[in-house]
Amino acid sequence: MLLFAADSKETINLSALPEAAYLHIPFCRRRCYYCDFAVSIVGDRPPVARTNELQPNSLQSSAFGTIARYVEILRQEVRGTASFGKPLQTIFFGGGTPSLLSVEQLSQILDTLNQQFGIAAGAEISMEIDPGTFDLAQVQGYRAAGVNRVSLGVQAFQPELLQACGRSHTVADVYQAVEWVQQAGFENFSLDLISGLPHQTLADWQASLETAIALVPTHLSCYDLTIEPITAFGKQYKPGMQPLPSDETTAEMYRTAQRLLTAAGYDHYEISNYAKPGYQCRHNRVYWENRSFYGFGMGATSYIEHDRFCRPRKTREYYEWVGERQRSGERGVGSREWGKPEPSPSSSIPLQSESQLQTSDILLDTLMLGLRLAEGLSLSALIEQFGRETMQQVWACLQPFHQKGWVVVRSGLNEAIAPSLATLPDSGRLQLSDPEGFLFSNVILVSLFEEFE
Repeated sequence: MLLFAADSKETINLSALPEAAYLHIPFCRRRCYYCDFAVSIVGDRPPVARTNELQPNSLQSSAFGTIARYVEILRQEVRGTASFGKPLQTIFFGGGTPSLLSVEQLSQILDTLNQQFGIAAGAEISMEIDPGTFDLAQVQGYRAAGVNRVSLGVQAFQPELLQACGRSHTVADVYQAVEWVQQAGFENFSLDLISGLPHQTLADWQASLETAIALVPTHLSCYDLTIEPITAFGKQYKPGMQPLPSDETTAEMYRTAQRLLTAAGYDHYEISNYAKPGYQCRHNRVYWENRSFYGFGMGATSYIEHDRFCRPRKTREYYEWVGERQRSGERGVGSREWGKPEPSPSSSIPLQSESQLQTSDILLDTLMLGLRLAEGLSLSALIEQFGRETMQQVWACLQPFHQKGWVVVRSGLNEAIAPSLATLPDSGRLQLSDPEGFLFSNVILVSLFEEFE
């Protein structure tokens, strides 16, 4: 039986209250073949004029009305959430395709956030945008509204690979998008790439990396394709089978990214993320450091004081949930405070999954997220939070990986401690090695979960 240091608190820890907000914008022109996110398809229509006009052309009136209604419901949810007086330091618009929002709609959401919580001076305001879904005037409008960081969903620089994974943009759209982002004055922009796509070769991947580097983004995210069962890819392909690249090839793709990007001056600061000095994604670090955050919108999750709350993933159910919550006058930041509405016998809203995490869950979350960062985790902080006995048990589980060089302990001078170390030190940092420890992180985490769940 595992023993943990008691950590029961009846009062709210103010330092743990959220200063970050994620807003889910679910709309997409089409669903990519690898996507299992909560999205709503609005079709492959030409872009609406997205400066300050709220009136769409007739071709897009239906899609525009759908998006406009969602924006209003989203703002209702924000207004119905209690504030503890801590202004937001980071805001992230994800999706979906947030660049299907008009500038006016984005401004309305930001105004509502500012009215409800306040937005700190110098806050990082990030937005995912897809090539082919915006023009120069639109991205200039986003910047004027307050967005200061954008992430472009590129995925690949080979037309056949873009087509193979169901993307709606072309390679030419990518170059145009980068040009407009730079013209709009965005110094801080990121490119997303995916490795392990069907028919993708190591040469394809290296060419995409080299092309991305030549565009001089301040940040790059390199994700390995995950085959989810409910996706089009999940129905078409089996992991490890052609035309998917072999495990050996995808491992070499990972090593290639690490080699090329670090040589180009990018810090490999997280398993899948690289940044020029000073340009790490502040919002995503909130997740990896297991800090609290607000989540708003369809399918979004909040995490407050070790309490998670997931919103409905379907549009109608999300709208009904916001409406019932508004009618009941419930407010708060997490399920422990505002709970979930008790449905009437006729209610169509399902009970949402929620949990007040146990200490073992918090430990696993902290390890799983923190070990994604190159800097790893502070041993003294881990021992203070979970106790020396528990952390020695963690170390015993990690010993085989320490011997392989996948897990390292570094002193305050950032020097690696000998692999024969049997007892965990009181100080230093617990880290995964780069690239091999990162590459085999799932193997390491499975072992931890088997030990502690």
